Amino acid sequence: MDIMSRVIKTGGAQPAGSAPPAGVPDAAAAPARMPEPLGATAPTSALPARRGRLRQFLYEHPLAMDGLVVFASTALSISSLVETARGGFWWQFAVVLLSQAALMLRRRAPWPLLAGIVAADAVVLFATPELGSMSAAVWFALYVVALRLRTVWALVVAVTASLPAAAYFAFAYRPGEEFLAQHGPFIGLVASVSVVLSNLVAIGVGIVVRGNRIHQAEVRAWAIRRAQLASVQERNRIAREMHDVVAHSLTVMVALSDGAARALDRDPEKARSVLGELSSTGRAALADMRRVLGVLRADSGAVGRKPTPGGLQALVDGFRAAGLPVVLTQEGENLPDDAAFQLAVFRIVQESLTNVLRYARGVGRVDVLVARDRSLVRVRIDNDGGTAPDGEDPALGTGGGLAGMRERAAIFGGSLTAGPRPGGGWRVEAQLHCTEGDQ
Repeated sequence: MDIMSRVIKTGGAQPAGSAPPAGVPDAAAAPARMPEPLGATAPTSALPARRGRLRQFLYEHPLAMDGLVVFASTALSISSLVETARGGFWWQFAVVLLSQAALMLRRRAPWPLLAGIVAADAVVLFATPELGSMSAAVWFALYVVALRLRTVWALVVAVTASLPAAAYFAFAYRPGEEFLAQHGPFIGLVASVSVVLSNLVAIGVGIVVRGNRIHQAEVRAWAIRRAQLASVQERNRIAREMHDVVAHSLTVMVALSDGAARALDRDPEKARSVLGELSSTGRAALADMRRVLGVLRADSGAVGRKPTPGGLQALVDGFRAAGLPVVLTQEGENLPDDAAFQLAVFRIVQESLTNVLRYARGVGRVDVLVARDRSLVRVRIDNDGGTAPDGEDPALGTGGGLAGMRERAAIFGGSLTAGPRPGGGWRVEAQLHCTEGDQ
């Protein structure tokens, strides 16, 4: 549950005004199968990203990141800038320089940016056949576009963007005659292939980064779903506990109050004793409810997972005081120390006895058997009474108690059956498996 608590606590707060890197999917809304990333939408991160201080600063200040990209591209394009300036090709120099500055638009308009840079490179190259020097801006533009495309289409874009420069080196490039004589006639072909490969490397980096971001978004979405599932499970557990506490306590209190009313005239001392038991039952019910509801405020889910102090014997004594002739028999070893397991057994017995007290008629004996044989724990509750005639009690149960008992047994790999027993009466029998003591 550590990961869950971190998910809930961190929540995914993001600095105001910050924008994610281009191509980051919205993690909070990410389904199990991720769609293609969409632009620079603000993500709601479920888990804190593992970034260093510099990366975190650049993440929170996208303009600074864009400026760093422009600087890096300009540094890589320094040879082209030097060549154009040395040769006096000033408008070509300006075009190359503007191509670097245009990278500031890489988040807002990646496609026009790529088309413009490719076109600018082509114009500069074909206008100066002897230059043979390219700008590095196309690599950064391809990287950004790759963040928004599937792998196949990203590769197609890379090859397409390489065609103008590849055609220039293959057909229009005219190096000096001395250079050509020294290095052979295939310089243009080698340069064309190099252009295509370098663009494929740029697009490949974008593909890898996109895959990593999608994976991280899937992990964050998975963590969110797990946190939500844990929350739902905890609420269901609390609902089951509240059902058992309220149903048991109110049933016993009603039975005690009815008994006190009958004994009031004939035996005031007995009635006073029953009323004292009624008060004790109410206080115990309130304490049990506070313990269960304490889970909502506690950091640990361990709160409220223990049965009422006194265990099964105290539970049986309480029902016996309410007028139910209950006999508890325990066989074999003691129950495991696992509080959750003990609580499951406790609640199954409690729910079963509550149902006997509410629904059975003419009960002469109720037998509760809790038997352990190594890893198998068997719980059986028998009563010899009959059920109320149809229509006598419109408040008879809806089956929620039985469903809750089956869920508790299933948590420990067991099962539960309930129904009439041979010879009359009703039987509830559960089998649960524990790991403690297994050979």
